[in-house]
Amino acid sequence: MARVFNFSAGPAALPLEVLETAQAELTDWQGSGMSVMEVSHRSKPFIAVAEQAEADLRELMGISDEYAVLFLQGGATQQFALIPMNLSAAGQTVDQLVTGAWSKKALKQAQAVRNVNVVADGAESGYCDVPAADTWKLTPDAAYFHYCSNETIGGLEIHDVPDTGKVPVVCDMSSTILSRPVDVNRFGMIYAGAQKNIGPAGLTIVIVRKDLIAEGGAGLPDILQYRTQADAGSMSNTPPTFAWYVAGLVFDWIKRQGGLPAMAKHNQAKAEKLYAAIDGSDFYANPVAIPYRSWMNIPFTLANPELDAAFLQQSAAEGLTNLKGHRSVGGMRASIYNAVSMDAIDALISFMQEFERSNG
Repeated sequence: MARVFNFSAGPAALPLEVLETAQAELTDWQGSGMSVMEVSHRSKPFIAVAEQAEADLRELMGISDEYAVLFLQGGATQQFALIPMNLSAAGQTVDQLVTGAWSKKALKQAQAVRNVNVVADGAESGYCDVPAADTWKLTPDAAYFHYCSNETIGGLEIHDVPDTGKVPVVCDMSSTILSRPVDVNRFGMIYAGAQKNIGPAGLTIVIVRKDLIAEGGAGLPDILQYRTQADAGSMSNTPPTFAWYVAGLVFDWIKRQGGLPAMAKHNQAKAEKLYAAIDGSDFYANPVAIPYRSWMNIPFTLANPELDAAFLQQSAAEGLTNLKGHRSVGGMRASIYNAVSMDAIDALISFMQEFERSNG
């Protein structure tokens, strides 16, 4: 069967070159006669893979030695609870911005263990806009400020890093990491599930300032402390070795494409092309305020929702898969992460135009 154009929100498309490399090495990795999945995470060959992956990620993102880079299990969702327990103490307030489904989930977990101040909530706009920054109610001495850079379900993205003064900024960057350059030094912590722009599900990247975890997590079991993992090189327990290996292949692939500046150019062009097709039609619509439209996840609705099922059936028959919108919002959603090509965008737009001609 031919490869399809995969618009899944996650687990998402991976670069074909990466898949082919992993396939070729699957049963005989580096001439060892074993799969990379079968070797010890403490063996010299795997440690070399792990160290190279971290070095490549640091190079791509410009991560200084002031930050620990952790390769963890548990997904970004587990970090919703680990962050307040590691980066704040009992009695401290943490600030959180709520812009959609994922930041609401992060809020719920933080509220279970800490006093949380919601600086602003975009519910009034249906999470299609972000409240103006001059209306935010920031806590001057908050332990940290948390936000989600991109809400994958609603397709809302905050393109600029919020100004919080001296309060460390913590960002759920699961769906935007590696899609463009970022100034890591503006963050106290960045975390991201791997299954969108990094690799297979099962791996989570945590980039955190070392000073923020030096004393944090008092009273927590060792395995739940970021500093435990930092001290052990993310190997205090057996890490997700295969996902770590594939992530390393992806980092190398990104470097060969020209790094994050090239990814940014590629991703912005894809998004602008698809938004232009949506905006240029009376048949399709995107609900998100233009300044906050996502580069990564583009939801759109049809003028007649009764045509949704036909759109999905016919698009899948044309090799355009995973376009169904999240069940909470309906409609369609095209997730166009790094590995999604411009050819995929062109094929989707061509189908959309033909579907409109037949059904408009």
